[in-house]
Amino acid sequence: MALPAPDLDDRRFQQLVDDAKRLVQQRCPEWTDHNVSDPGVTLIEAFAQMVDQLIYRLNRVPDRNYVKFLEMIGVELRSASAARGAVTFWLSAPQPQPVLVRAGSEVATPRTDVQEALVFTTLRELSIVPCTFAHSAVRPTGEQPSDTTRSLDSEQGFTCFASSPQVGDELLVGLSDAVPSCAVLLRLDCTVAGMGVDPRRPPLAWEAWDGTDWVPCQVDSDGTGGLNRPGDIVLHVPDGHQASVIARHRAGWLRCRLLEAEPDQPTYTASPRIMAVEASTVGGTTGYVHAEIVGREEVGRSDGTPGQRMLLSRRPVVASEATLRLEVVTDTGTQEWEQVAHFAASGPEDRHFRLDAYAGEVQFGPGVRQPDGGLRYYGAVPPRSATVRVHGYRCGGGRRGNIATGQIRVLKSSVPYVARVENRSAAVGGADPETLEDAKVRGPMLLRSRGRAVTAEDFEELAREVAPDVARAQCVTILTPEEAGGVRLLVVPHVPSDPVGRIERAELDPPESLLQRISTSLEARRLIGTRIMVTPPDYVWVTAVVSVSARPQHDPQEVRTAVLRALYHHFHPLTGGPDGTGWPLGRHVQSHELHATLAHVEGVDMAEEISVSLFPAEAGTGRREKAVQRVDLGPTSLVYSFEHQVRVR
Repeated sequence: MALPAPDLDDRRFQQLVDDAKRLVQQRCPEWTDHNVSDPGVTLIEAFAQMVDQLIYRLNRVPDRNYVKFLEMIGVELRSASAARGAVTFWLSAPQPQPVLVRAGSEVATPRTDVQEALVFTTLRELSIVPCTFAHSAVRPTGEQPSDTTRSLDSEQGFTCFASSPQVGDELLVGLSDAVPSCAVLLRLDCTVAGMGVDPRRPPLAWEAWDGTDWVPCQVDSDGTGGLNRPGDIVLHVPDGHQASVIARHRAGWLRCRLLEAEPDQPTYTASPRIMAVEASTVGGTTGYVHAEIVGREEVGRSDGTPGQRMLLSRRPVVASEATLRLEVVTDTGTQEWEQVAHFAASGPEDRHFRLDAYAGEVQFGPGVRQPDGGLRYYGAVPPRSATVRVHGYRCGGGRRGNIATGQIRVLKSSVPYVARVENRSAAVGGADPETLEDAKVRGPMLLRSRGRAVTAEDFEELAREVAPDVARAQCVTILTPEEAGGVRLLVVPHVPSDPVGRIERAELDPPESLLQRISTSLEARRLIGTRIMVTPPDYVWVTAVVSVSARPQHDPQEVRTAVLRALYHHFHPLTGGPDGTGWPLGRHVQSHELHATLAHVEGVDMAEEISVSLFPAEAGTGRREKAVQRVDLGPTSLVYSFEHQVRVR
């Protein structure tokens, strides 16, 4: 798509004439005859015609020339990117047969009075496989597993760990079949035997066998209090779960492993005892994208000329893992054409096409006139009257698809036996299409780097090129002696926040697939000898404790909410900081800066005493350290707001 070129002056002939007549009325009120027969009006129209020609020439320089130059070097506006995440389909009840959720099923957020529903589409087929409990076993540290299934028929049950529990002791639960990507309900009948443990923080980890290793399962809820009372445990099994043989029994094995307790975490002094085990499948999880998937579309008929362009019905097109599939249907059969990034290496017989994602346009190779008068074709030309058909492209995307946890609650596609849906993690990665102003900034950087990563700016720009769903990318030089000669690219994704501005810590970590995509691209463009690490920043948790006074006739609760919103915005990784583009990486946090932020909050009485304290918090647990007036950050660190506290007098 041609970049939209701006007009420096958009006035035309008739507007110039009308403007001149209005000036005549103001400065020469005695001139009352403004008809076209008047000689003065004739002069006005003559000058307007000449000025119109000057404006026409003016609009060709300099911004217009600049935009056309960007087109010459191949700059195109980047399309939107779509937010992605995982959604869980919960069954109304365990089913005896597999429940199939087809790829392309639609889920959505609820529609409200102020916001339309956001529709998301599942990416792959999900089979919710039924299961039952089959076998159980225990494996004390350093020993072989022993079958305990028959012990469940007795009144005594079995102890799941050693008599004196040790780190690494395992309880093994075998399901009737492997249940990849499914949610499994384990109903355990446990006695109060696991003494010494805190039932709210048991040092346990549930894992599943994926054929080569044990991988963690997400625990949705644990009603057993650390295997100390009858209750249910809901586990989300990873998609690589496979059946295997343990204790001479083939089953879909899960295990509960005893971890090393943290310094302030009590652990078991006696082993828990299991009396009965039941298992069933209650749901399944699959990936989704904030885009509509168009399965098949006829985009037009070929006229037999080179350089044809055909518009898709839906645009912009968002990126996907697979290339666009295009078919050219003729009377003799159907031809598969290959998508390429450009036609520079295409020959006359190569069935190549390219996609302008921003414009939603399919382009075929041009024919270029040679000095001898002949034509050179860069890519084959579809035969005349052939039908051009595309399959499986995605349209939509944008930043508004970055929703918080629990926002998807509507099942738009009919799926039997599914009662509800839920996104247990936030959708991240959505970004709006590139603007013309952004493209103007990118043009000189593209011309300078020529696709090679040499300077820090090159690494950052090339990362945004391959991953437009990245909100921030900043390159820093590795300072540690053992990693000298390398660079580290710090990546922050687009993340959602609640109305106050809170962000879940887990949502700030980019998906592993995104980091791998950036790393693979930069690896091919780096200088020889340069080592690259693509990671998220080192987040430093900070809690601000603020005490202010409300001005008269202001609701203290509303003032408190406004102050909280200001604090979270001040430290926001994408919109905070002194210039509103996100808190700068490595910038220290100082309490006196918050006074300036509070001065802009309506309802805060700056004439009264204001107390501001900063508390560094321990990552993960959120436990606060001593109050300080300044929190120092390293060059790869970024502040993370953790539960700011506000008191309004």
